[in-house]
Amino acid sequence: MRNAPAGGAPFQRVPYGHQEIEFMIQPWFDVDVVESARVAPVADMPATIARALARPLGSASVNELARKSVSDAGPREAVAVIAVTDLTRACPDDVLVPPLLDELNRGGIPNERITVMIGVGLHRATTDAEKREKLGDTVVDRVRVIDSDGLDPAKWADLGPIPPYDVPGWTQKIVKDADLVIATGIVEPHQYAGYSGGRKTVAIGCCGEPVITATHGMRFLEDPGVRLGKLEGNPFHQTVTEIARRAGLRFCLNVVTDDREHVVAVAAGEPTHVLDELAARAAEIYTRPIEKQYDIAIAGVGAPKDVNLYQASRAATYLRFAPTPVVREGGAIIIPAQLGEGAGEGLGEQRFLAALEQAESPSAVVEAARRSFSGGEQRAVMVALTLQWCQIIVAASEAPEVVRLAKLRAAVDVEEALDIAYEHIGRPPRASVLLVPRALHTLPIVRAGAPA
Repeated sequence: MRNAPAGGAPFQRVPYGHQEIEFMIQPWFDVDVVESARVAPVADMPATIARALARPLGSASVNELARKSVSDAGPREAVAVIAVTDLTRACPDDVLVPPLLDELNRGGIPNERITVMIGVGLHRATTDAEKREKLGDTVVDRVRVIDSDGLDPAKWADLGPIPPYDVPGWTQKIVKDADLVIATGIVEPHQYAGYSGGRKTVAIGCCGEPVITATHGMRFLEDPGVRLGKLEGNPFHQTVTEIARRAGLRFCLNVVTDDREHVVAVAAGEPTHVLDELAARAAEIYTRPIEKQYDIAIAGVGAPKDVNLYQASRAATYLRFAPTPVVREGGAIIIPAQLGEGAGEGLGEQRFLAALEQAESPSAVVEAARRSFSGGEQRAVMVALTLQWCQIIVAASEAPEVVRLAKLRAAVDVEEALDIAYEHIGRPPRASVLLVPRALHTLPIVRAGAPA
């Protein structure tokens, strides 16, 4: 952790879309800055991926898995599915997918029997241009690339009830019917799964809507095991791991990125082995000690997560639901976010906004979710629970009206947001501010014994 520059009114910056936004810190604010650990990025991605694929963790190689799939299929032609994340995850699939295709080809599964499925969950569909931006023209022209469909039951396969809470198990038929399922993904902190990664790409990204409704409902949200950065004893993690296993996930090629989206680690192999390896690596990078709770936090987001309020709001809830809340009760969290798509254009995003807009108060959002719940509304619940603890101010957005509908404060810029927050906490002679430039990649942990 470092202090902001002393003297006068120093300037700071946080990510904003694909650029940065600069703002001035008034002299009555005492500012600390916390960032993830600095790690050298992977220098040669193709070579690193090739090494990971050649020495997979706890698994045969993709080539060998493909050969076995062809052999087991007998006279029927074996098919493969590669599940990838949607546009809100900055996963370098344009680099990860081509070597997987090459390995499948060498194992006897040709391009015409390979499907790349973008796991959109309940987010909006991707355009052809977006598919090409994410995967590259070569991949899109080489194999079939489609979105998952979480809304059409005719496209789902039933995996049976999933322990420990008997979640209904629905995945895409294309996934379940494949002879070999592979997934890419980023292993990074996740509000419910502990850490994201390939098993979530399949289990949530490629599921049917009842899975999202069940796993993101109050039974999971109120379970003490469902926590950011926690895998052991986490029923959400257990559920998505089992869904992915039953859906046929055999192999993952996953990465860890730093808080500037540079890849710093790559692992390939059996899904649990890969997750364990990369979650440990991610924890070393993202977890950062802080000495106290703060009056105000400024939580940077940046692209692709600040494209809409549904995603950008994670910055506030991550800080609220850290092991100890980063901001004191009655404090404020400021999120500079572009919000080019407003609340978001998918069904889940629209449900999120409606749940906040239609309720009389944050507590009413939570009570309504306990009575009835639909996938997407979990983000509204997390925002509402955060609002019961502290103020949330969204600064410099392109959709201030959406921010207000969601019961959040809208500010023209970060300076105005700081003024609003300062007024909210009672204008003390000095106010403590924690600047987290990339709040979705940094886990501030209040030291044991520190004032809270």
